[in-house]
Amino acid sequence: MTARAAPGPDEAERGVEIREGEYGDRVMAVEPGGIGYIPEAERHGSPYKLFWTWFSPNLGFPIIFIGYLAVAIFGSGFWPAVVAVVLGSALGSAAIAVMSPWGPKFGVPQMVQSRGAFGYAGNVVPAALNAITAGFGWFAVNSVAASFALSSLTGLAFPVSLVIVVAVQGIVAFIGHNFVHRFEASVFPFLAIIFGAITLLLLAQSNPSVGFNPKAPLAFGGPLGTFIIALFVAASYVGSWSPYAMDYSRYLPRETSPRAVFWAAMLGAFIPCAVLEIGGAALATVQCATCTPADSPTDHLVKVLPPALGTLALLAIAVGSISANVLNIYTSALSFLTAGIRFGGTNMQRAVVAALICVIGFLLSLFGAANAPQAYENFLLLIGYWITPWLGVVLADYFWVRHGHYRLSEFFDRNRNPSSGLIAMLVGIVVSVPFWNQALWHGPVVDLAPQLGDLSFLVGFVVAAGVYLALSRRGAQALEGAQA
Repeated sequence: MTARAAPGPDEAERGVEIREGEYGDRVMAVEPGGIGYIPEAERHGSPYKLFWTWFSPNLGFPIIFIGYLAVAIFGSGFWPAVVAVVLGSALGSAAIAVMSPWGPKFGVPQMVQSRGAFGYAGNVVPAALNAITAGFGWFAVNSVAASFALSSLTGLAFPVSLVIVVAVQGIVAFIGHNFVHRFEASVFPFLAIIFGAITLLLLAQSNPSVGFNPKAPLAFGGPLGTFIIALFVAASYVGSWSPYAMDYSRYLPRETSPRAVFWAAMLGAFIPCAVLEIGGAALATVQCATCTPADSPTDHLVKVLPPALGTLALLAIAVGSISANVLNIYTSALSFLTAGIRFGGTNMQRAVVAALICVIGFLLSLFGAANAPQAYENFLLLIGYWITPWLGVVLADYFWVRHGHYRLSEFFDRNRNPSSGLIAMLVGIVVSVPFWNQALWHGPVVDLAPQLGDLSFLVGFVVAAGVYLALSRRGAQALEGAQA
């Protein structure tokens, strides 16, 4: 990884929105301001904290469920499912890792840096999509999972458990960046031990000889189709964190090693996702004498574990889901602010928006708990349909158009509004539609060749990146002609 040319403090002081207030490394102080540039005096911390900041939120039942889906729903054999989820997790984790070093380099949230490719106005679209995906979609998925687990553990009614879950995760996100990192570090040992023990027991009870099941609910794509869909779902899950990447590294000092940031983020995201998804694939092969057709995958998990570990598993599911939602709420607030939605005084914008997200997310979770497994599967597919084209544009802009060089002021320039980024992203989404493969929509390519599974993530990424490069080259040529 090449060394970066970091912008100096003098550049940050010229026409750049600076994050308000004094914050430093205080853990329990409410983080002030919103999405402004983090000045060097406020930078602190080690890149290695990113390891558990990405590890803890990826220790939860929704990740186990991805591996379970591959075998129980898509019909994959055990070993093909293992290969698919490992490859998918590696691809998605790499997206987080590549962009995490941009945090120390530019000192702004990820969706603010996205303005480099999309412009101020055009970036409203991906920022709003990310705000909704994180603050409402993932919020509901994890809040429902945590609340069901807490209710099973304590006997509390679901609405009561939901109030407790939302309150805990909301308080952490409201306080802000430093407390988010401290919270993730604090729950890391418990979650790692419990989910590690669960995975080992599931593997010990599993039947690795299970092959492709043509009678599975969504096995119509054959072995190859199920492999591709499983890979896409695994990549889509962890890749959905990529629009968050810089949010948790932007307070690191500018001189922080990009290599250290890359590997801390990469391993922190990849290890828990790959391991738990393998455990989920194993769960789908475990025989359960006491399970009934009405049991959820969570019930299946708890029933095949020893009673003591089953109880701890419910607590770990609740804590892990809360851990994930802490990041979802925090990043959603930053994305809403980037999209231009602001409430409260300047010094408390982020915190106020985080609180509002919790209120709205609570209502969505309360009334959307029914049919959670099917909704989760569709949600995982839907998020990839916009994130991979966005990724294609942002990565193409950084590596091939700008070669990593940006002026900080352009991230805050309301008059800088190139159209190429948004056009390329939308074209990538539209061209990928025929390749969509889910309950909500079967594209014509899928109907003609179901063995291809769902290639929309690859098509959307490549098309968006290619269109953006073509438009950028054309724009550069037009500018050179005007200047000649």
